[in-house]
Amino acid sequence: MRALRLLTGLLLVLVMAAVAVPVTTHVMPHVLAAVNPPPPVEPPVVPALQVPPTAVAVPDVVPALSPSAPAPAPAVLGAELDAALQLAGPGSFAGTVVDSSDGSVLYTRDAGRVQPPASNIKLFTAVAALTFGQPGDTLTTSVLASEAEAGDLYLRGGGDVLLGSGTSDPAAVVGRAGLGTLAADAAAALPDGSGPYSVYLDDTLFAGATLNPTWAQGDIEAGEIAPLHPLAVNSAWLEEGRTAGPRSQDAALDAARLFAAALVPAAAERGITVLPEVQRSTAPDDAEALAAVESAPLEDQVRRMLEISDNYLAEALARIAALDSGRPASFGGATEALTAAAARLGVPQEGLLVGDAAGLSVRNAVSPDQLATLVRGTTTSGEEGLAAVARSLPIAGLTGTLAARFTPDAGPARAGAGLVRAKTGTLNAVTGLSGHVVTADGRLLVFSFLALGLEGNTAEARAAADTAAAVLAGCGCR
Repeated sequence: MRALRLLTGLLLVLVMAAVAVPVTTHVMPHVLAAVNPPPPVEPPVVPALQVPPTAVAVPDVVPALSPSAPAPAPAVLGAELDAALQLAGPGSFAGTVVDSSDGSVLYTRDAGRVQPPASNIKLFTAVAALTFGQPGDTLTTSVLASEAEAGDLYLRGGGDVLLGSGTSDPAAVVGRAGLGTLAADAAAALPDGSGPYSVYLDDTLFAGATLNPTWAQGDIEAGEIAPLHPLAVNSAWLEEGRTAGPRSQDAALDAARLFAAALVPAAAERGITVLPEVQRSTAPDDAEALAAVESAPLEDQVRRMLEISDNYLAEALARIAALDSGRPASFGGATEALTAAAARLGVPQEGLLVGDAAGLSVRNAVSPDQLATLVRGTTTSGEEGLAAVARSLPIAGLTGTLAARFTPDAGPARAGAGLVRAKTGTLNAVTGLSGHVVTADGRLLVFSFLALGLEGNTAEARAAADTAAAVLAGCGCR
């Protein structure tokens, strides 16, 4: 029996040892780690040069071009462009290519044909804005008060249609001037405990009709354009921050109501009473500014107008150009300013008709020759404002209305990505692409391709224009 007990005890010892080994090996390290954790190990850092890019950067510096860079041979270039601009569907292209350096015409295809240019007319708007104005100019939205009309506050629009509803954002283009900031500054300028004050909207800077009679009602209903006023939040789009959708039918009054809604509580904090209603009235001659906010510089506004093809902003900038040129800020004054600025750059006037600044008017008639002359003027001018127009055009495959074109799946047009800079334009039966491009040999060329008579084949025509521009980008063509 004693031997049996010894054997049993020995077996128990062996079993416990067998269990203890895995427990010690697998469990104890976790227990010890919980009690006394090891120092953290830094994750490996991927060197910056090995981090894959998430987007293509737009270069800040463009090297100077060599004046001795060879130009394409017209005969070789013409054959390639004629092939690119053929349409299987209805319609036809007119176009031209001009050497920016010496003005020689390298390609012409019915280039004197005038037609609706759609949003290519915005090139005329940009040139006028920065011919009669300076790139650094800003537009002032102010609050005025008059001793003769004590108790009245006047919100005066100065042409800025890119206001924000809240705090001014010094890094933004839309919202650089904020109505919330203007309201806070105006409240701070009023005496403590004063009031009551009434708020009036002075939107008399622009003259004449607010709607162009040559605009289609469908474009107005779709939000392509709206009644024009000298102040608006986010270019009159109802949803702040968007660049599409319905627009306000009274953007100035909507902006004034936002201002009043911000002013009432800001003033109340200092015991000042402001009535919330807003009425329209012109500020008295003796009215002086209590507070003001400044827009983004004119150059930045022009760039935004060209990049996203903002019709409302284009019309507002044209009115400002009219004022800067000594003309009335009306539709007539604006179109006269656009035509005058183009004439300064040597744009032929025969057949040229400018019906609006956005490209929606059925009166617009422009030829590829005229557009190419205009664009060439921006690439050769020594004036900073005109040079700003040339560098503000959308970049193929990267920015604005060209961001979704010249993409890797765009067929032969993909060769123009990052190289072509141009203004787009499309209406029901027309499409256009006008701009400039540096060839593979380093020669700067200016081009304009306009299609007319389209019927349901706009996508085909756009692809053809893109392919033609890409031909220029990859061209030796000799």
